[in-house]
Amino acid sequence: MRTTVSAQTDTRRLVVLAVDDEPHGLNLLVEGLQANHHIGRVFAAVDAAEALRLLASDDDELRNRKERGLPAIDAVFADLQMPGLSGMEMARVFSALNPAPVLVFVTGHASEAVNAFDLGAVDYLLKPCNQNRLDRAVDRVLDKLSSTPAASSPSGAAAPAKADDDEVIPVELAGTTKLVPRSTVRWVEAQGDYARLFTTDGNSHLVRIPLTQLEERWEKAGFVRIHRSFLVALSLITELRMGQGGYQVVIGNDEKLLPVSRRHTRELKDRLTGR
Repeated sequence: MRTTVSAQTDTRRLVVLAVDDEPHGLNLLVEGLQANHHIGRVFAAVDAAEALRLLASDDDELRNRKERGLPAIDAVFADLQMPGLSGMEMARVFSALNPAPVLVFVTGHASEAVNAFDLGAVDYLLKPCNQNRLDRAVDRVLDKLSSTPAASSPSGAAAPAKADDDEVIPVELAGTTKLVPRSTVRWVEAQGDYARLFTTDGNSHLVRIPLTQLEERWEKAGFVRIHRSFLVALSLITELRMGQGGYQVVIGNDEKLLPVSRRHTRELKDRLTGR
């Protein structure tokens, strides 16, 4: 992931994401966005997987925007034809977010225009596009943002995101990117700097996200830390029992047991009883 700043970072300006798997095309897009005075910060990604990882990153500005109920980024300018997830598939993920960024496609293919606008894209630029055409696309982004409730409120702040808005985690394996919704995760186990997600379909997925980071991000979604190595969906705990080595929780109906550390026992009991 690259981050570029036009002139200087200005919180009154747009934070945008440029996505293109062709280095030359990505550079031109980033330069064109930087040249627009409405753009304050440009993130760049070479494919959809990197773009989705960006949304889940611990960048200070992006985290602050999420805490204020704003989209992590204001707009996505993306190519369509990319390896792994296509730009259209990535756009479907972005459009499902709440709040969602504004979508703009910048591509050499005109055939997907109808599908793009069905997803709510505000513009569809054909390569190569000049600065004037890109500037008009930015104007359309501004028009779209100005029509949202967030822009019309006195404070300019968006309504806080709902705690149950589902997050999607990109998982890469053998050149394929699989999207794992947070709602399908039963528990998470720490494995060094990685975390393994155990899902409702009986599978597990290794992701390069520390458990502590997931704990912070998923607390409001009902996940609770029960051990230095385990994070669990509170709603799936069916029993808290005393075992030979201390307390354990039962997950679901398949009698899956996970250990509860002494330091997390009191908090877990309080959460389970609704205190």
